[in-house]
Amino acid sequence: MQYEIKEAIPLLDEKGDLTRAGYAKKLFPVYKRSDVKASKLRLKEWDYYYVGNDDFGIALTIADNGYMGLDSISFLSFKDSPWEITKSPMRIMTLGKTGLPETSVEGKSFISGKGYELDFVVGGGKRVLKAHMDDFMGKDAIDIDVTLFSEPEESMVICTPFEKGKHFYYNQKINCMRAKGTVKIGHETYEFEPDSAFGVLDWGRGVWTYHNTWYWGSASGLVDGEDFGFNIGYGFGDTSAASENMLFYKGKAHKLSQVVFEIPMKDGKEDYLKPWKFSSDDGRFEMDFIPIINRASCTDFKILKSDQNQVFGRFSGNVVLDDGSVLEIKDLLGFAEKVENKW
Repeated sequence: MQYEIKEAIPLLDEKGDLTRAGYAKKLFPVYKRSDVKASKLRLKEWDYYYVGNDDFGIALTIADNGYMGLDSISFLSFKDSPWEITKSPMRIMTLGKTGLPETSVEGKSFISGKGYELDFVVGGGKRVLKAHMDDFMGKDAIDIDVTLFSEPEESMVICTPFEKGKHFYYNQKINCMRAKGTVKIGHETYEFEPDSAFGVLDWGRGVWTYHNTWYWGSASGLVDGEDFGFNIGYGFGDTSAASENMLFYKGKAHKLSQVVFEIPMKDGKEDYLKPWKFSSDDGRFEMDFIPIINRASCTDFKILKSDQNQVFGRFSGNVVLDDGSVLEIKDLLGFAEKVENKW
């Protein structure tokens, strides 16, 4: 049994613990930074956007992880010989001073540093994403100006507790937003058009324990001419009240139970670019995944570590909606990742 939150509630109680663990289809729990009772070094806040079509994509991040901030711009090309570039400047001892909004519904997320800036403005039914970075590809700068709109009525919202008091993760994933805009790298211009380009938001606020591993997968696109997407994941915290697995079809969310990532192994390690499989305990998410490219990075300072493998590829298989309808998915572009953090 998964617990659904259906009304506005405070996210945290007077002790800094979740008032309720569970999931919602809208941003009902109200997050306030002043309600957090843990050390500012433990508070993690981020806005992550991925926007893409079948040919190319971008990933943009503004993150304040307490002891450090991480800002990131990625460009990925899926055609012919796939390639990607990621640049991720770090800031020291940010301690929440980045000032990310306490809601995903409206507000401005902005950061600038030496030779770069990211600017996310949310309101009026759209999300305007702008970014610039000098020397992104060799000496060529990157400039991004993309607008996301047609946000679906429902999304994935989850309140996950940890065993340790005052620790929690509050997360919203919004799939299937339409995208329009441009990416310029040097003399090259890449265009997103709303009939073929989609965006997803990963909005996270929480107090994390030190060592965690998570699995996350997401895709947005068209199935039989209708908007379709999914969010799948697990790996940290106490998810007994709810998983974060959901399908999205025609703007509505369809809750799934547990989904397992079957990553191929070779010589005792994950072989990320070989075909994966995904299966669910309720039989409602059965998928094959053919990788195209791995956006991998590993920062290891022993005490602090982030080992990320975000693999982009194509999903094919079957999903079952709440009413029992079966959708056949074929070559839907998306991503799946495994991330280990000591933070």
